[in-house]
Amino acid sequence: MNRILMLSTGGTLASSHSENGLAPGLHGNDILDRISGLTDGFLVEEEELFMLDSSNMQPEEWSVIAQRVYERRKAYDGIVIIHGTDTLAYTASALSFALQQIEIPVVLTGSQVSIENPIADATENCRAALHMAASHCPGVYVAFNRKIMLGVRASKVRTRSFDAFESIDYPYAARINSGGLLINPEMKKHKGGECVLRERFCTDVFLLKLFPGISPDIFSRLQEMGVRGIYIEAFGIGGLPFERRNLTEVIGKAVADGMIIAVGSQCLYEGSDFTVYEVGRQVLAQGVIETGNMTSEAAVTKLMWALGQYRTPEEVKSVMRQNLLGEMGNTMNWCE
Repeated sequence: MNRILMLSTGGTLASSHSENGLAPGLHGNDILDRISGLTDGFLVEEEELFMLDSSNMQPEEWSVIAQRVYERRKAYDGIVIIHGTDTLAYTASALSFALQQIEIPVVLTGSQVSIENPIADATENCRAALHMAASHCPGVYVAFNRKIMLGVRASKVRTRSFDAFESIDYPYAARINSGGLLINPEMKKHKGGECVLRERFCTDVFLLKLFPGISPDIFSRLQEMGVRGIYIEAFGIGGLPFERRNLTEVIGKAVADGMIIAVGSQCLYEGSDFTVYEVGRQVLAQGVIETGNMTSEAAVTKLMWALGQYRTPEEVKSVMRQNLLGEMGNTMNWCE
């Protein structure tokens, strides 16, 4: 039997109705009792870390989860993490960077409806997570709606549908259908080496979505606030304005002052290429880091992680340009 650890952190799956609306109220043992019919064939133990709505899940909690996974990883064949959906993709990316070369499957899941609700998607998502946790495919994953996604490629794209998450520009790690759990063969390849815990995150980071008319003064204000890194969601395939309101000029000054600035696209799919248009090439010349088709969740958490790990701007820029875990993904079509 595969030995699985279930870490509960709260979220909708663990929520109950209160006078102030839905709020986490079910403990880890309550969840385990409700999915007892799914655990045949597994040895499942539970441990409760938090009782949080995922809107309250922050880098401090990422570090605690990463530490606990690291400490427990050799005693189990896989780990399932129950998590709220709203920030689940951020946590999945953060754990991916903090636990590189993890030797076992770590699978995050949650639900759009409380497990107390008879129509809940919670049971099916827990089933998928348990089976992926027992797959012996090392890495950090998200399980939702019978799809398994690489942690650094998952993004929440719907607020109400059970089909809430998607793997952006990257093949599913696995799918569940009448044939069972069909695993992408690429996921079975462990890169070798032993996991090293690197769970420090810097919170002096800002996410900036461009809009027509945005003031260039925002960059000097952010510098005054002590922001060390900015991820910019630029227009289309890659463009920032330099007419009338010259963002390119102020970005160049900020980079020269030591700020790390990464740029990608506001578009969810197909990523950026800042070499196509003049409005992109000008900003590339200022020393920014292009993120390609990295998700915003992965770009922000990677920037927070890199600034937490490395001391010099050169080191941070170097690691930000590396494709560490598939976060700068391809567009393979396996199992779509």
